Amino acid sequence: MRKKILFYVLVPFLIFTLNGCALILQKGRRSDMEKIESLEKELAELRRTRGVLEQRLAQEIENDQVSVRMGKRGLVITFVAEVLFDSGKAKLRDQAKFTLEKIAGILGEEVPENHIAVEGHTDNVPIKHSRWKSNWELSAHRALSVLSFLESVGIDSSKLSATGYGEFQPVGSNDDAGGKQLNRRVEIIIVPNSTYATQTDLDVEDLK
Repeated sequence: MRKKILFYVLVPFLIFTLNGCALILQKGRRSDMEKIESLEKELAELRRTRGVLEQRLAQEIENDQVSVRMGKRGLVITFVAEVLFDSGKAKLRDQAKFTLEKIAGILGEEVPENHIAVEGHTDNVPIKHSRWKSNWELSAHRALSVLSFLESVGIDSSKLSATGYGEFQPVGSNDDAGGKQLNRRVEIIIVPNSTYATQTDLDVEDLK
């Protein structure tokens, strides 16, 4: 289970929690100061990128097609699945490609060195009339479709990964239509390089 890296300022220490292990960075120690400065720089870059995305995707955000936020692992761009795909399909809609290409251009300009994780999610309604055997399989293929498109418009393939989570990471209730729509989503996550390199999770929600 992933655990948060909590960021506290406790003079004279900064304390991080890395997958259950506490890491204490002492502000007076040069090596730790360098780590702190590197992390702060990365977070500043992600905040700046968030601002650029919000500005250039203002219409899509206003129409509730896309949202941009700082999440547990980095900067998260969330698409409602219906914006990208027809029901039960994993082929990108033509009209969705324009928005994805715009996002790819921004990421290439602002954070070209960061790892980008693409994650597919569904609601809990069982697959019935589709070529896919399960929601898990559908979500994985949707994530791969987005990854392949990002690669085709210039994102470095070595920086990309795709994962399908099916119905198992809901953000809304599956008991009503509104919650199910929230759960049917694709997330593009821009991960800070320092946390990706060490395979740890950074909870940046308190650092917005």
